[in-house]
Amino acid sequence: MKISRTLVVLDLETTGTWVERDKIIEIAMIKCFPDNRQETYVRKVNPGIPIPFVISQLIGLTDADVKDAPAFKDIAREVLSFMGDSDLAGFNIEKFDLPLLERELREANLQFCWRDYRVYDAQRVYHLNEKRDLGAAYKFYCDKNLDNAHCALVDTQATLEILATQVAKYGNADGGLECLDKYRYKGADDFYDKGKRIRWWNGKLYIMFGKYANRYSLQEIVEKDRPYLQWILSAQFSDEVKDLVENALNGRFPEPSEKGKGSADDHCIRADH
Repeated sequence: MKISRTLVVLDLETTGTWVERDKIIEIAMIKCFPDNRQETYVRKVNPGIPIPFVISQLIGLTDADVKDAPAFKDIAREVLSFMGDSDLAGFNIEKFDLPLLERELREANLQFCWRDYRVYDAQRVYHLNEKRDLGAAYKFYCDKNLDNAHCALVDTQATLEILATQVAKYGNADGGLECLDKYRYKGADDFYDKGKRIRWWNGKLYIMFGKYANRYSLQEIVEKDRPYLQWILSAQFSDEVKDLVENALNGRFPEPSEKGKGSADDHCIRADH
């Protein structure tokens, strides 16, 4: 591939997908020069928090694998130096890798504004050039053209055929539709309440609105600003949120599940337990 400027292709492995709080576990970069030379930078990182089990299953890295690795702040300058003023590239880096990297570098007291760089996001190119609609899926999975698309019954029948083919391709016919359960979106599990006002992260609850959004855990807000939580009790929030806040003000917090998350049905424990 011909390039006229130095290009750094990068990828992050992280403790999760919350850009504002999750931490880097591994960073890899390939620097490509116009004369076809390449340099590689790969470092494991100790995130300073437990790696969730589901993440370890996905990327193959455990707490033990990174316990002796440096914290990101200790390698932040060399990361920034490796990138230099190169163009940047990756897959889904505009929505995830670069914003998260920018936050990590900011927390290390280093400035990195990725929007000032020339960025090539392979996912954006892919999504803009390859159709990903129902007709494309029908052709891919069933090898049929979708005639009369956007007729509700035709589209529904095509979707049914696609699901049946996906069960056979990614699971097994005997297991049925439940074979696809691992592909279901479960992001809602990160949230305490149905309105997604409160989110679990690393075993603690964080408010997703107002002046403390994404910044402090509920326990920290109790210590820092009780009047703010008392205001929530008088404002237009769901009973689910108000019950949580009232319990928090009385020193009772939901117990996280084994995965480090929780639900509105989790029982409460005292803050000093």
